[in-house]
Amino acid sequence: MSTSPGADATAAPSGHPLTEDEVRRLREDFPILRADVHGHPLVYLDSGATAQRPLAVLDAEREFATTLNAAVHRGAHTLAAEATEVFEDARATLARFVGADEGEIVWTSNATEALNLIAYSMSNASLGRGGSAADRFRLGEGDEIVTTEMEHHANLIPWQELAARTGATLRVIPLDDDGALRLDAAAEIIGERTKLLAFTHVSNVLGVINPVDTLVAAARAVGALVVLDACQSAPHLPLDVRTLDIDFAVISGHKMLGPTGIGALYGRRELLEAMPPFLTGGSMITTVTTTAAEYLPPPQRFEAGTQRVSQAVALAAAIDYLSDVGMPRIAAHEAELGRHLVDGLTAIEGVRVLGSGIALPRVGLASFDVEGIHSHDVGQFLDDLGIAVRVGHHCAQPLHRRLGIISSTRASTYLYTTRAEVDAVIDGVSRAIEFFRRGA
Repeated sequence: MSTSPGADATAAPSGHPLTEDEVRRLREDFPILRADVHGHPLVYLDSGATAQRPLAVLDAEREFATTLNAAVHRGAHTLAAEATEVFEDARATLARFVGADEGEIVWTSNATEALNLIAYSMSNASLGRGGSAADRFRLGEGDEIVTTEMEHHANLIPWQELAARTGATLRVIPLDDDGALRLDAAAEIIGERTKLLAFTHVSNVLGVINPVDTLVAAARAVGALVVLDACQSAPHLPLDVRTLDIDFAVISGHKMLGPTGIGALYGRRELLEAMPPFLTGGSMITTVTTTAAEYLPPPQRFEAGTQRVSQAVALAAAIDYLSDVGMPRIAAHEAELGRHLVDGLTAIEGVRVLGSGIALPRVGLASFDVEGIHSHDVGQFLDDLGIAVRVGHHCAQPLHRRLGIISSTRASTYLYTTRAEVDAVIDGVSRAIEFFRRGA
């Protein structure tokens, strides 16, 4: 049974797609897109792994390093005060982008750390840390954590470990034969024992936009916390955490035109205030003795040590860039490219596009299996043509195993991707099949 679209306000693009002229002008902001690979113009279709950065982002990080570089929240001198101001301005920029308050954004090194922050904080609460305020985060035997069979390993392994540390049970919502979440099974699995539901907004393998409203409603009915992996949605769709009614969300900076080494956790203010810390040390304390410490309120409570200041400033520049283009228009552009990509690939004999039968809107991403040809061979052939794609299990082994394969080739678009580039990968796959079958 494939899922059907819900009423999620961000489920389907509502803007007008970018025109070819607009995309062409945007590409001028990305110097790397003018590169050649093996004598061919670079066709970059691996934005789902890491997005390219425009000059505005590169310039923002360099300007901070050359004019404002100083430790934040520590020094009393002018440079430190100015660095702190731009650092907190970056937090405010991200908060506006996702519809949150500034105090609800915690900087992390990446989305994986953000998910581990939640898991380890709940583990610490289960050991009695945090006092009575942390009661709702405590887990033990009989409690259940629920995730799905389509998750990136970063949204699976932390919950496996949390279950192992606390004695709770991890339950997994299965997929149907197309790869869609089985909402009938979800309704049975999410019950009165469920303490936390963690799932991806957009699958990094299938490209489908999951029905957040349906899953959140099931969690709310039993009082469970909701964690949303927004790594593949925040860069590509309008995202409002209040509208989605989620408790936590994680994002990855390098997937949304920003630098590596920066990610963020959104958490409802009242939840962050009740959570015990994960990492401890300097910058997250008020008073320290040799035997005990008192901690700052969030978000600083969860930001121990030296912070990722220049990266946060660069991520804010990336968010400003995306906002200036317009997230509804980016979403519409990628939805159009995604349909063209899926249609073109499915028309090739011997190509199976994963999730193509799911009746849900999708972003501009498609993973596919070519009958009789390993994904690494397909990827290498495309690379020889200057086409960059991702190959492997995409950190989603359970999903691939459920669909009966061990790996796939993934092409993923972004605001700077042209229709001609999508045509290039479709043609490249056809040529790869011809090449390998001729040599067989």
